[in-house]
Amino acid sequence: MRIRQEERTGHFVPGKPRRDCPPTVPERNGPMRHYGIECCAAPGRSNPNAGMTRLRCTGRSIVFAAAALILGISSSIAAAPTGGRTPADIVLDHGVVYTVDRDNSIRQAIAIRSGRIIYVGTNAGVGPYIGKQTHVIDLHGKMVMPGLIDAHNHPIAGGMQLTQCSLNYAPLTVSQFQHKIQTCLDKTKAQEPDGYLMVGGWFREAMRPEGADVTKADLDALKTRRPIIVRSSDGHSTVANSRALALAHITRDTPDPHAGRIDRDRSGEPTGVFEDTAEELVRKPVPPPSAADILAAAKAALAAFRRQGETAFMAQIASKPDIEAWATLRKEGLLTARAYMAPDVAPDAVAEPRLAVRRILDLKHEFDTGPIGPRPNLWVRNSGEIFQDGVYNWPALTASLLEPYFVNKGTAAKPNWQPGTNRGPDPYIPLYQLQRLLLALANAGIEPEVHAIGDRAVRHTLDAYAYVRQHLNGKDVRLEIAHAEMVAPSDVPRFKALNVIPDMGFQWAKRAFDTVDAAENYLGPERFNRVEPEGLLYEAGARLALGSDWPVDPINDWFDMKVLVTREGDDTGKYAGPLGKVPGVPVKAAIRAFTINGAYALHCEKDIGSLEVGKLADLIVINQNLIVIPPKKIADTKVLLTMVGGTTVFQDPSL
Repeated sequence: MRIRQEERTGHFVPGKPRRDCPPTVPERNGPMRHYGIECCAAPGRSNPNAGMTRLRCTGRSIVFAAAALILGISSSIAAAPTGGRTPADIVLDHGVVYTVDRDNSIRQAIAIRSGRIIYVGTNAGVGPYIGKQTHVIDLHGKMVMPGLIDAHNHPIAGGMQLTQCSLNYAPLTVSQFQHKIQTCLDKTKAQEPDGYLMVGGWFREAMRPEGADVTKADLDALKTRRPIIVRSSDGHSTVANSRALALAHITRDTPDPHAGRIDRDRSGEPTGVFEDTAEELVRKPVPPPSAADILAAAKAALAAFRRQGETAFMAQIASKPDIEAWATLRKEGLLTARAYMAPDVAPDAVAEPRLAVRRILDLKHEFDTGPIGPRPNLWVRNSGEIFQDGVYNWPALTASLLEPYFVNKGTAAKPNWQPGTNRGPDPYIPLYQLQRLLLALANAGIEPEVHAIGDRAVRHTLDAYAYVRQHLNGKDVRLEIAHAEMVAPSDVPRFKALNVIPDMGFQWAKRAFDTVDAAENYLGPERFNRVEPEGLLYEAGARLALGSDWPVDPINDWFDMKVLVTREGDDTGKYAGPLGKVPGVPVKAAIRAFTINGAYALHCEKDIGSLEVGKLADLIVINQNLIVIPPKKIADTKVLLTMVGGTTVFQDPSL
């Protein structure tokens, strides 16, 4: 909870006011700090709804989890005897403490000292840890669980999308698409005629009516001379106007780059649409974002994480300026989640793995903060996703498949979908090169991740990882595949056998524009029924982890959890009901995918991801018990309190 320097009032239990203040809590590698709360609750644990007393409080920084005011929850200093034990700084009791330990134990109370958990158990058992300076938060039956961990997202891009022109993932007609972009242009007229307009959040597969698409001609019709670049929400398609193509010197003679495609009309002219790495051609003249822009995006991303209850994340394809922004926030005491950086592996390093290793290790040496402690850490120990293909959705169809995409050999009125000849691109990196690259990274202590969506790309990556496991001599290296949206049945058991972690965007496992309109007919019934195979991977023993890929979709972790369990969204009509024939994941297993499994993917499961004695106090308080509510209600979960290393970094403003 941020308490500003101006005065703020709070509700406390009645009784004689105390001037005791929250305990000072040590920071790792730093002095004892006091967080400036100048008043505390009176002693006593009475009903918070009876005879409330108002006291004025002031403060100057993020409050350590002594934050009072939660849901009408009474937060008081209790004077219970400590029974010879060193008192806790913070105690949360009378709650449903879902530990996510090996047995998914449920307890009532938790005690925290110096940012770590010192007790998990009963309300009676926590009593000896309560001293005169201990802040006790009575949860009144609310649920406590580990903070959420996102093992794969793009937070700088997500933060920028929160602050820049965005189409907000909406299903749009061409005219609506144009109108929204024109509105952004009109609001930024000062940037005429040469300032680039960068637009995000384009849900290409949801263009209306079904099958509609846009080209440079639709952007050329807008009232502007500015170059415009619009990026699809999945990050694999971009459309630009003629001015942007001219500035990038893209003509009919420009060749397709490796792992990318310039879409062309029948005469061979570029349409303005770029797939995968071809986007880099049109973006090349765009001035890079300033350090201030990146810092603002990082702050916006952290604010979103706090509200969601995310306490750790892995930033994919992190550039050095990105990492510098996170390092700046940490230095200033504003890093409110554990930040794991996964720097890009540039194309020139594919054939020269030592280049990738050296670049990542150089960034690690410069920015990595070392052993984990209560204060949010910044780690550089992973590679960014190494792309093997694109996406399986129309109109891109750039996922690498074992069997061809289907094509309509009939008419629109009487369709006849049959296998065609296009299997998508070959996996972008040949197997022998991928094996060498992944092994070099793993041997250097850099944990690799590969982007693979189509079943051919997934098999290709599993083959490469089998080679890596064979040559690692038992070294504990975490291997990940991002997305894994299509997996051949014979490859499903290989995830457990090779201990490969599928970090997946669970929100995609529902019937929607992208899975129905843009995929069902193109994949054919057999593949469509097993697409987004989370439940199959879970049943085969794979360790599923959340990899939201934000901002590919809006950040909404609780909706994602609901979809993982039910395989349903919120839509009606043709999008109602579960996706395909893959089973949902049980609720308890789903919670693990958002917590301890993510910690495992980040190689920090000994310190975070569950609520156990000795672990860091990264936890959240939520408004409902996920274990007992109907699964469809999971999306209604509201985070009331987010704590990182014993520090309260978010409290719901309505409390």
